[in-house]
Amino acid sequence: MSVEASKLPRPHFEILADLFVYPGEDYAGRVARAVEGLRGGFPEAAAALERFVSSLPPHEGGVLVDEALHEVQELYTRSFEVQAITTLDVGYVCFGDDYKRAEMLVNLNREHRAAGVECGTELSDHLPNVLRLLARGGDADILRELVQQVVLPALRQMIGEFDPARMSQRDAMYRRHHKTLIDVSPLGPTMFQFPLMAVANVLEAEYGAVESELPRHSTDFLRSIKRELEIEDRGEGARPSALIDIGSQR
Repeated sequence: MSVEASKLPRPHFEILADLFVYPGEDYAGRVARAVEGLRGGFPEAAAALERFVSSLPPHEGGVLVDEALHEVQELYTRSFEVQAITTLDVGYVCFGDDYKRAEMLVNLNREHRAAGVECGTELSDHLPNVLRLLARGGDADILRELVQQVVLPALRQMIGEFDPARMSQRDAMYRRHHKTLIDVSPLGPTMFQFPLMAVANVLEAEYGAVESELPRHSTDFLRSIKRELEIEDRGEGARPSALIDIGSQR
């Protein structure tokens, strides 16, 4: 962790953020710390993470090595990056390529700088960056609006992407385009839904459940994938979200 969790206003968000950073040998230890950190105040979230723990390969002392580490890294990549189930960019889930996402990125960058959050190579709406912002505090009204209008609605849709029917449709698209699918570990191709569920549970406990629909500019991930694959076939460019003019925000 970039900031000692015990010194943060809401350290549970920092330990949750660590679950969505690319797995290293310490990944099982990260999960164990999250379970312990949530068990007292957020038992339902801890229970979701315990289901996640049961899906991890055997490990000792919180350390994943060799084939076990490779399997978890493959599943992370397959869940969020290559032939992905969903994206961790909550603004993209809510707004797609609409200008509203660009506006939100600018505002989030300002909040990150004020809170001392280093976004690294990811954009400001990347879920771990947003969770670190929540951990470190800031303008309570802005954070509440961010959670209720963007993060929770996005998480609801992200979790829904792990539905077997949605996954089947998505795999069919990838297979038609790439002629093959990345091999999925027998550990369980949907196991990364459980940390997403844990985050949603904690946010609802702290900010209240929201019934609002996604914004009308939100992106359906299946349609987004289809559009991206068509663009690749025509040789017209890269991922649509990369076309937003956000160079000044890095």
